[in-house]
Amino acid sequence: LCRGNHRCMIEIAPMTADNWPAVAAIYAEGIATGNATFAPAPPVSWKAWAAGRITGCSLIARDGAQMLGWACASPTSSRAVYAGVAEHSIYIAAVARGRGVGSMLLGTFIITTELHGIWALQASIFPENEASARLHVRHGFRLVGRREQVGLMTYGPWGGQWRDTLLIERRSSVVGVS
Repeated sequence: LCRGNHRCMIEIAPMTADNWPAVAAIYAEGIATGNATFAPAPPVSWKAWAAGRITGCSLIARDGAQMLGWACASPTSSRAVYAGVAEHSIYIAAVARGRGVGSMLLGTFIITTELHGIWALQASIFPENEASARLHVRHGFRLVGRREQVGLMTYGPWGGQWRDTLLIERRSSVVGVS
C-alpha cells in the first residue's frame, strides 16, 4: 500500500453489488483473526448481505482497483421508536491496517449516516480487538458497557469459548436528540 513511486489515492465510495467479492474477502480476513465477529463466514451472496443493511450507508475504501476496507450500518430494531439508531461494522483489509484507512473510512461513514438521519451508532467489539477500540474512541465513541460471556464462539482459536464484547456508542451532535 502506498510504497515506492506509487502515490496513494484513497477514495471512499458507496458500496455496490459489484464490490461484493472484495467485501466478502475482507470480511473473511477479519473473521480469520477470531476477534472481529461471531459469524464463522461471510454471507453467501450480495443479496443475503445487503438484505439487513441501511440503504445508502454502506461505503468502501479503495486505492484504484484495490479494495482497502468497508463500513456498513444495520437497524438495531424494526420498531419505529428506534429509527435513527444503527449498529455498524467496519473492516479493513490486512494490507491496509495501521495506515489511516480505517480513520478516513469511519470519519466519512459517520457523516454519511448523519446525512441519512442516523443519530446514534452502536457496535460490539471484542475486548481483544484493541485497534478497533482505539479507532472508535478517536472518532467520538464511548464505552457503554461490557457484556460478559454474551456469545459462544463456534470457530477458530476461540472456538467453544464464551466471549465478552464491549458495547460502544456515538451520538451525533448534528442529527437527532440533543
